[in-house]
Parts: sequence; structure tokens; C-alpha cells
Amino acid sequence: MSTSSPVYSETLAQIGEIMEPMGRAAMDAARVLAQTNTDTKNRALVATAAALRAHSVEILAANAKDMASARERGLSGALLDRLLLDAKRVEAMAKGVEEIVQLSDPIGTVIAEWTRPNGMTIQRVRVPLGVIGIIFESRPNVTVDAGALCLKSGNAAILRAGSESYHSSRAVHACLIEGLNAAGLPVASVQLVPTTDRAAVGYMLSGMADYIDVIVPRGGKSLIQRVQQDARVPVIGHLEGNCHVYVDRDADVNMACEIVKNAKLRRTGVCGSAETVLFDRAATVQMSAVVKMLLDAGCEVRGDHSVQGLDARVMVASEEDWYTEYLDAIIAARVVDGVDAAVEHIAKYGSAHTESIVTSNAQTAQRFLNAVDSAIVLHNASTQFADGGEFGMGAEIGISTDKFHARGPVGVEQLTSYKYVVRGSGQVRPG
Repeated sequence: MSTSSPVYSETLAQIGEIMEPMGRAAMDAARVLAQTNTDTKNRALVATAAALRAHSVEILAANAKDMASARERGLSGALLDRLLLDAKRVEAMAKGVEEIVQLSDPIGTVIAEWTRPNGMTIQRVRVPLGVIGIIFESRPNVTVDAGALCLKSGNAAILRAGSESYHSSRAVHACLIEGLNAAGLPVASVQLVPTTDRAAVGYMLSGMADYIDVIVPRGGKSLIQRVQQDARVPVIGHLEGNCHVYVDRDADVNMACEIVKNAKLRRTGVCGSAETVLFDRAATVQMSAVVKMLLDAGCEVRGDHSVQGLDARVMVASEEDWYTEYLDAIIAARVVDGVDAAVEHIAKYGSAHTESIVTSNAQTAQRFLNAVDSAIVLHNASTQFADGGEFGMGAEIGISTDKFHARGPVGVEQLTSYKYVVRGSGQVRPG
């Protein structure tokens, strides 16, 4: 496996001289992929999974370089966790690709079909989006997740990894190239931008509208805001994951503790991590148990007046805390007057990502599920299930909080559009 492609900078070549050929090659590859059968795409994916396992040592060595550099730069614990690869995570990447193999190929699926009175038949048929630009920061697994999902859905991909994950992403990308070669598909089907110069991001957003059909950002709030503001093509993305768990008066105490613990502390750096826990004012027993559990587990709790009265270790919550995505072992806690007040709090402070209610009352649960306007709503389950793999989608490029085109986990189906196929027998439209 070779990862020796050159790293350019503006002193060696203009960004446009790097990016324009990539865009043209991606368009050519996209035309090939749109006509590629399922078996060929799956062969590429199977070979990619095998390459990930075969080159695990090289991938981990590349990741060690990124981790050392990230520690020197003082990246946060959450970002270091996102960046870290180990043998288990490399294996998870390989398994994720194999799960994508098992998914149905959406391309060519007839979504709807009808016949007009004049005898013409009309079909709405799934087609690829075309060329997808993916801009991401510290998650090297996005390289293979995005590449594999785009490939399965018949799209070409241009990937721009952040400087913190660059060596890891190159090593993972080399496995995708092995897979493409094994299946006889264009290597330009999945390209990795060969520079960490931030000007490449700006060029993708504003200078490649002739080549890129949609941009998917995956990273921090500042990156996603920039993409949404500057992109000249459609964007699929979310700003942040300010997720909530509401513990109702009818919640089982043990269940509430387990769900909140998992939602907050399983992995604090993921976008599905709970950042605020809301308690029904009548849920006094549940609130005491959950707050004690969080504090004893080493989680900092920032609470309102009622929550502060439970334990001297609870810190004072500010107005800003209700808006904050901590991505750390910190959680905001507030008492509300029932499910309707919980819904109001989420509507005001939330990011429309993922929210959960813990209750044994089916009517209360349904009220919450109906009223909360977020991409994912759960009943008696952890917010950390906000993941394409956990939804049976194989993997995801991200969780979209948009309402246009895609919402929730973005998998193979969400990376498609449709066209109308009309079949006639000589019909002409009357004058």
C-alpha cells in the first residue's frame, strides 16, 4: 500500500491547478458509476474492507503521527477521541464497509409508477446525486464511510480531510483505491484532496460549482457555519448536536439512570451525546438518582436552583449552558413543569438533532415524539443511537438537521435524487 502522494501548498502550485483536474476527473468517474452494476460496486467495497484489515498496521502508524501532532497542538480530549484509531476501530471500519455491501442498491429503484389516460407510463426512479464534496476534520473513519457510501450510491466523491487527520486519512484512502482497482473502477471515483491548505476548502465551496453537486461538511460548528454560508452548491449538514434527555415522572428509576449515563458518558465527543437532561418537576426520586449517578461517575453537572439543592457538587448553570454542546463530561440539568415544558425548552435551546424521553406512560411518550421537531426522537433509549450504523444503514456521512432533501443519518438512500422516466407509444400533446 502506498500513501506517498505529494502534499501541495500554494508555494508549489495554485489551488485551482490542483482542484480543477480533480473536479473534471470526478465528473468523468460519476458518469461511469451511474451506470455501474451492483455486483461491481460491491466487489470494490469487499476489496476495500480486505485492504483495511491487511494494512491495519500502516493505518495505525499513520494515525500515531496524527495523534502526536494533535497532542502537541493541544487538541481537546473530545477531538483526540474522534481522531484516535486502534485495532478495534479499524476492524469496525472494515465491518461498516461490509455492512454497506449488504444494503440494497438504491440506484434504479422505481419509487412510484403510474399510467396516464393517454397510455403513457411514468416512473420516478432513483439516481445518484453526481459528485459529492465531503469536508471533514478530525475523524479519519469518515474517509472510508463517505467513500464507501458514495460508491454504493453511484456517486463520485472528493474528500478534503483536516490537517489533524491527514496522515490517517491518506492511509485509509489508499485502501479505497485498492478496492476500486480490484473492481476495475476509476480511481477518481473517490479522491482525497492532496493538501492541508485551508484555501482548498474555500475553492471547493466557491470555485467548483461546475463539478460538485452537493457539499457535506463533517466537523465543528465553525466549519459547518462557513460551509453553509459560503457554498455555491447545496449543503447537507448540521451545526451541532445539542441533544436532550427528558426524564418524566413515570420513568423507571433504574432505566433513567442507565439511559442518561449512556447518553452522556458512553462517548462524550460524538454529536449524539446528551448535553442537557430535563426532569419533570414531579420526578423527584428519578432526579435524585440520576444526578447522584452522574456526579459519582465523574460527570460535571451544571444545574438550575432545584438541581443544585440535591447535591453540593452541582455547579450553577448559566443561560449559556442550555445552548452549549460540551462534547465533554459535562451536562446541564433543569427541572421543567411536565412534558410540554420540556418540548418548549428543546424548541428554544436545542439544535434539532436528537432528543429522548424516558417514561412508562405511552401517551406522554407519544406527545413528546409528536411535538419535538428534531431529526431523531427516541422513547426509552439513549441518544447515542443517533448513528447510521445503529439504524441499519451500514454507515453514515453525518446526521443532517436540515429539513430539505435529507434529515437524520445520511446513508446511501439519502445520497440519491430521482428522475422521471416516461414511456409512450407515439403520443403527441394536442395543440
